Amino acid sequence: KVWGKTYERKRQVEFIDFLELLNKEIPAQVTHIRIVLDNLPMHRGKLVQAWLTENSRFTFHYPPIHCSWMNQVEQWFGILHRKRLRIANFENKADLAEQLQAFIREWNEVAHPFNWTSKSIAKIMAKCDAAKSAPTKAA
Repeated sequence: KVWGKTYERKRQVEFIDFLELLNKEIPAQVTHIRIVLDNLPMHRGKLVQAWLTENSRFTFHYPPIHCSWMNQVEQWFGILHRKRLRIANFENKADLAEQLQAFIREWNEVAHPFNWTSKSIAKIMAKCDAAKSAPTKAA
């Protein structure tokens, strides 16, 4: 299942509001919630750390920098982009927010986990190796 909420800004207070939404929506019998996050400062700030201390069923995981492929939500963002954002035709921010929520509702009707296989992992690692060995451009 995908949860989403749009905000005007991207700060710790908005992130905490979203965490509160998750805390309410995910049943109490789920005692351990693991969240994979990127390394944005708003995910690591003092307010967020204080919230995390008070909400012990949440554990945050931060993949290494430049390894967004390790965060499976990035695959979902790619699907969202291809299906809804490639042609950006929104009347205003409210229209965009509604379109995003509509996509989330549609997605959740047929939601399925992304399954990594040894073949998909090997393909990703090959791309990483190729990027490491590519010659750098002179400035």
